Amino acid sequence: MEYEVVDTQVSPTGRLEVLSRTEAVKLLHEGHGGLHELYRNCSLAVLSCGNELDDGKELLERYRAFDIRIVQRPRGIKLDIKGAPASAFVDGKIIAGIRDHLFAVLRDVIYVSDEIRDNPRFALDTSDGVTDAVFHILRNACVLQPVADPNVVVCWGGHSISREEYDYTKLVGHQLGLRGLDVCTGCGPGAMKGPMKGAAIAHAKQRIANGRYIGFTEPGIIASEAPNPIVNELVIFPDVEKRLEAFVRTGHGFVVFPGGVGTAEEILYVLGVLLHPGNAELPFPLIFTGPKSAEAYFRQIDQFVGATLGAEAQRRYQIIIDDPEQVARAIQAGIKQVRSFRKQQRDAYYFNSLLRIEHDFQRPFRPSHESMRKLKLQKNQPKHTLAANLRRAFSGIVAGNVKDEGIRAIEKHGSFEIYGDPAIMEPMDALMSSFVAQQRMKISTRKYNPCYRIVAG
Repeated sequence: MEYEVVDTQVSPTGRLEVLSRTEAVKLLHEGHGGLHELYRNCSLAVLSCGNELDDGKELLERYRAFDIRIVQRPRGIKLDIKGAPASAFVDGKIIAGIRDHLFAVLRDVIYVSDEIRDNPRFALDTSDGVTDAVFHILRNACVLQPVADPNVVVCWGGHSISREEYDYTKLVGHQLGLRGLDVCTGCGPGAMKGPMKGAAIAHAKQRIANGRYIGFTEPGIIASEAPNPIVNELVIFPDVEKRLEAFVRTGHGFVVFPGGVGTAEEILYVLGVLLHPGNAELPFPLIFTGPKSAEAYFRQIDQFVGATLGAEAQRRYQIIIDDPEQVARAIQAGIKQVRSFRKQQRDAYYFNSLLRIEHDFQRPFRPSHESMRKLKLQKNQPKHTLAANLRRAFSGIVAGNVKDEGIRAIEKHGSFEIYGDPAIMEPMDALMSSFVAQQRMKISTRKYNPCYRIVAG
């Protein structure tokens, strides 16, 4: 099947208008040390906004002829684009938000390559070094802005949810926006787009002209969760772990909507961080919410958390069902506590530096059949360490579901095998089975074939 495509050239609008010769060569080079494949794939994902795809491999195969090249000119650069999805254009002109996202990709790919990787300034084998790298990526993207009142609400949830659940995310976003709160999400469709859409309408009602719609993504997930055009501050992190840390360092309140295994991964990450003894006293508003039809989903999540991480983890969040106003009021009250605490501790409002994050949560996890088999999923370890390992298991399933590299590994070697104590694996199997039954593990419109096999023992 052929898809409509566009060839064009795009100029920047005040963002990264010049590149050094070395940077341009890196972006054009396809071999070892080159950035062209990474840059091309992320750019294609940005341009595919609006395509109903949640499979990174399928997107790359659909637009095999797509390419993007840097054109160096005496007065600055242009992007020469071939075979781009036509949905990114209106009457032959690229949508302004998508153009901005293209140059955000360029900015972050270059910055991470030149300033973060292999830079002795950043000791990425230490917790402080990783946090410093996350800070600099955010600062380079101009996300860290001094503010008098913290107001960033991180919203997590699935990219493929029901219409009822999507409409509910818009209602919550609307209530947040009416209270002058900004929204940060994983930047894709579904529960990542809905809160931004609701907040944008509310900001217009309140005559808030500088509303922030912040999106954090990474190269492995961007193809299956293309940034939605509402995002006006897009950041591409080099891996899942730095993306997750950016959320908890930047956000002041957290709302979790229904989703699938990716949302469960985010929940496990944040609970694992909060279970660290050093974070016991930090205010951290965390609310799980959805329409009445999603109540069973959150009860299943709550049961899984209780069975694996215990009552202490369950005390770190609140479940509010079918009440957008109450969600917004609870988040607003929680953010007031955050402001008071950080003011007392003389900590910045724009970056939560007091939050303790173990290096276990920061080390990039590369899902493979061997690494998935070796995960330590036993009860005889600290709860925050168990949460880190559970998060990796869910991350591997996300990779096998939607990421190009993970899908190809499953096709070649069969399903991942996940081993652990029966007391952990049985609740995990029940949770995964509920996701399948509720169609929260579907890939596009195809029948879901599990990319994993749970083995107790």
